Amino acid sequence: MSRDAPLKAERDYSDILKEEFVKIDALIASNDDYSEPLNQLLTWEKKTRQAADLGSSKQVLAKIVDMLVQKGQWDELEEQLTLLSKKHGQLKLSIQYMIQEIMRFIQNDETKIELDDKIKVIETIRTVTENKIFVEVERARVTRDLVHIKKSQKKIEEACDILCELQVETYGSMEMNEKIEFILEQMELSILKGDFGQATVLSRKILKKTFKNPKYELLKLEYYKLLIKIGLHKREYLEIAQFYQEIYNSECIKNNEAEWKDTLIHIVYFLILSPYGNLQNDLIHKLELDNNLKKLEVQESMIKLFTTKELMRWPSVKQTYENVLKLDTVAFGGENSKHHWEELQKRVIEHNLRVISEYYSRITLSRLNELLDLSEAETESFISDLVNQGIIYAKVNRPAKIVNFEKPKDSSELLNEWSNNVDELLEQIETIGHLITKEEIMHGLKA
Repeated sequence: MSRDAPLKAERDYSDILKEEFVKIDALIASNDDYSEPLNQLLTWEKKTRQAADLGSSKQVLAKIVDMLVQKGQWDELEEQLTLLSKKHGQLKLSIQYMIQEIMRFIQNDETKIELDDKIKVIETIRTVTENKIFVEVERARVTRDLVHIKKSQKKIEEACDILCELQVETYGSMEMNEKIEFILEQMELSILKGDFGQATVLSRKILKKTFKNPKYELLKLEYYKLLIKIGLHKREYLEIAQFYQEIYNSECIKNNEAEWKDTLIHIVYFLILSPYGNLQNDLIHKLELDNNLKKLEVQESMIKLFTTKELMRWPSVKQTYENVLKLDTVAFGGENSKHHWEELQKRVIEHNLRVISEYYSRITLSRLNELLDLSEAETESFISDLVNQGIIYAKVNRPAKIVNFEKPKDSSELLNEWSNNVDELLEQIETIGHLITKEEIMHGLKA
């Protein structure tokens, strides 16, 4: 069972080990067999462990690791790590140091190690460090190395399952920067696996207020790019626009013209694709006031179409903007974006219906079909959707084929209107009375 190192060792072996290491190094150099020097090192490991000499214990364990790596004895190294970690009275920091030394070698590209041996060593470290808080960071790092190997072997599901087992947000000894990197990699693997639900849950482990710190700005960009991928899968266009807005507000993006232009273009596209609502309407009008939008003529004209209370014809809109929109691979270009064109057509029709409902109190269905470039059934479907969402009021008289946009007034509204009309009438009568009296007085003076 491992233990914490005492404040003071019972005996200091550092001076003795300097002399002994010279003899052991000579023995290692003169003989290919590692068993004799290993036995001597294990003897010194026992003495330093029993004396609770942390510094000397670390030196001995590091020597064992270094010798076995040089000899290419990875199986023996795995066995010694397993045995030494279970020794009675083993110091926690000594085991941690030994694991760190092994990791230093397997993470070094210059170390000669077969991939199978590397995987075995990593699995051994994962087994030894399981459920041990003092080596939780080391376990997380070797797990990440294993995941990279699995990822290179195209074993995405296995890599995702291995990495997502780690609850790094609970690790008190891990730096915030590293925690965020781990969670971002978990999100990325979940997206590659196709598990967008798990990716969404993982994204909530990072508090967005953390990104207010400038030192996390690059991680912030990576985080929101992953959220955009999740949003595209779920077709949550308004949220995607807000994610791009967060990217747009980053200092490193503002200072790069190509980056902020690309980001601003996507904010425009996804705000237009978003269903109409109070938040969408507020964001699109705020965006219209952005001075940078004036540098993007096409996108500025698109925003004006949706903020001006005028009708726009879908065939004309498609013909005008199709060539420009197809250049964007995220929103309108590529095979995965075909449904965005359908959404854009829906937003154009919904905009036209809102405009018509403000200018018309009643309109024939045939005329409405003509204005919207739709069939009768499609027009009724769009009217029903907007009415259900509470965006417009409408009633369709099918026998007469008339659509009524004027909302009927209830008794209290009628009474208030009548009361206001009576008040206005009485005020006008009083004014007329004053004018008549004034004229009579003026006439009397002249007479």
